[in-house]
Amino acid sequence: MSHPQTEAEYLARYPVAPVSGFSRRSLLGGALALGALGLAGCAGGSGGAASAGASAVGEVTFGNNQADPVPKAAIEAAVKAFQDANPGLTVKLNTVAHTTFQENINNYLQGSPDDAFGWFAGYRARFFASKNLVGDITDVYKATPGIPDGLKKACSTEDGSKQIIMPATYYPWVVLYRKSVWEKNGYAVPKTLDEFKALAEKMKGAGLTPLAFADKDGWEAMGMFDILNMRINGYDYHISLLSGKEDWSGPKVVKVFDTWKGLLPYHQADALGRSWQEAAQSLQKGQTGMFYLGTFAAQQFAKGAEQDDLDFFTFPEIDSAIGAGAIEAPTDGYMMSKRPKNEAGAKKWLGFLGSAKAQDILVQADPSVIATSQQADATKYTGLQGKMLKLLKDAKEVSLFLDRDSRPDFASTVMGPALQSFVKNPNDVASILKNVEAQKKSIFTS
Repeated sequence: MSHPQTEAEYLARYPVAPVSGFSRRSLLGGALALGALGLAGCAGGSGGAASAGASAVGEVTFGNNQADPVPKAAIEAAVKAFQDANPGLTVKLNTVAHTTFQENINNYLQGSPDDAFGWFAGYRARFFASKNLVGDITDVYKATPGIPDGLKKACSTEDGSKQIIMPATYYPWVVLYRKSVWEKNGYAVPKTLDEFKALAEKMKGAGLTPLAFADKDGWEAMGMFDILNMRINGYDYHISLLSGKEDWSGPKVVKVFDTWKGLLPYHQADALGRSWQEAAQSLQKGQTGMFYLGTFAAQQFAKGAEQDDLDFFTFPEIDSAIGAGAIEAPTDGYMMSKRPKNEAGAKKWLGFLGSAKAQDILVQADPSVIATSQQADATKYTGLQGKMLKLLKDAKEVSLFLDRDSRPDFASTVMGPALQSFVKNPNDVASILKNVEAQKKSIFTS
């Protein structure tokens, strides 16, 4: 069967019809796996397991969920390097818009999926493994040196017996800003929530919207909930909450939303109609002063002077007893379908993607992320990437993201719409959280 090459063909082949607890609101996530992380990564030279070695020839089809120009160019550069090093192999890209790919992932995996595809480490990878919809790449994983023990759990099945995803890149969620705008206005990095609000007031006075904000696709606001919950209630409580073990309608969660409500006047209005790309462009144009998002926002800034003008800080402290040591850092990687047409070729390709050589190519083409490989050449990192690497190494606790730290059916069908409801009507917190708690009980006890 041929593989769809346009988004229209893709939707015709894999129409939206969620099954097995995965809804049409499946999200980016956005993007892992570091658990309590021993950060760093997957190394390797040219990559590849012995079982996927000399016999690997022919075409490998690859489901690429990165359609934006910068990450798409990065994977295309990796494909070229792989094919140059392996003359008997070609990689055929099936590139689909990120959200479209996520929304159709169930039907994609149960239909005629590509040999390999891009996805996320952590809960989201294990979910499809539990449904027996993805392949076992344990041999490739073990043949790729340098992967730390702290990353292995996020790349494995629930019982840890098999590895199912090859991690490649990761990135932190931070408060991004333009250095030139801040220098012009004399702004300083806030250390506490009160200082953060005072800064936002100054920005409003200067005609800037303090915080760029988007939630068109239902996942973007998850990051703000996550960081506020970790700052107010701590990392352990946050992970317990997302595991279905805490009361979503209780006072601790209510406090998170009350705090967020106090920040909404500083957010860009009409967020439900805005994509993250459009919000990032408002920061790039100097229309907004800050943006809490993953560093992938840098994809909307031109390489060179514009990206050099981009800086960030971790979200400020709210409770001094908890501090500001916890961050979010999603890890992205690559999986193999359950029955690839070219298994040897797919494993060779995945082994290459786990190598330092491939990851150097990826992160140099897309400076908004950094390599998971410990053997990657950090001397070629931009100033932004170097700061990202230091932040992740120094982090006390690392969460993955709401839709990667919780059940996909709960994150996408319950929390995405709930957060959109809150953004639309922040005075309705009590009823929103009561509904979340009721659905949580149903989902986590099913």
